[in-house]
Amino acid sequence: MKIAVIGLGHMGAPMAANLVGAGHEVTGFDAAGVTLAGVSPATSAAAAATGAEVVLTMLPDGAILRRVAAEVIPAMTPGAVLLDCSTVDVDSARAVATEAGAAGLLALDAPVSGGVGGASAGTLTFMVGGSEAGFARARPLFEVMGQKAVFCGPSGNGQAAKICNNMILGVTMIATCEAFALADKLGLSRQAMYDVVSTSSGSSWSMTVYCPAPGIGPASPADRGYVPGFSADLMLKDLRLSQQAAELADADTPMGARAADLYRVFVEEEDGRGRDFSAMLPRFERRGRS
Repeated sequence: MKIAVIGLGHMGAPMAANLVGAGHEVTGFDAAGVTLAGVSPATSAAAAATGAEVVLTMLPDGAILRRVAAEVIPAMTPGAVLLDCSTVDVDSARAVATEAGAAGLLALDAPVSGGVGGASAGTLTFMVGGSEAGFARARPLFEVMGQKAVFCGPSGNGQAAKICNNMILGVTMIATCEAFALADKLGLSRQAMYDVVSTSSGSSWSMTVYCPAPGIGPASPADRGYVPGFSADLMLKDLRLSQQAAELADADTPMGARAADLYRVFVEEEDGRGRDFSAMLPRFERRGRS
């Protein structure tokens, strides 16, 4: 299949590499001039998209997605698939899908879960909104780049699923870090804490897979000095998206709002920028009750 990948950053590059490894013909473009072995470089997003059966975008935010979509949609062939894997606001996803549909394209919003490690290993989970026909066309690519793809319904629903998932993740990571910090001060060893909670009602992905305590549970960014697998900056972005969506939908999300505020302080006022989102644990370790 002839594929264009727009955005060859930390996520887009390994996703493109996996598509090349599966035998697809991949052309790439990145505004920063990034090139990748096996990926034919293009001089612009529109040039990359010309003649492509699928145009995959992995971009930082909704505003950039809208700008790139305005460039690539006129260059694409009717019947091709515009597959956006960025995490953006629901309104931007739906606006781009409307523009793509008017041009005779199949549009999918398909944000991912799994981080850079999942992108490299080809084990991402895709949350997909759009048409069932588009989902069927893209399924072989999801199988190359990930381990699971869930069709969530109409355009924008993939972003809705990602936002809701990451709101849960942000809240549970904070609770997990708070609990470890409290256990420390109560004299309970971290290993005992993990052994109990990981097999009890307090268990969560934040505890059992991505434990924020170094040396406890499976290897995680905590064991690498909190070098990010998923940065606090990105968690803040996703929590802000969740609160933007909650406001538009008139949804009461007090825990999500509080998590967004805690990550804002951590990233913008403390030492969280550029660190993994699980680095909330040393933050709580240093703090007393206030």
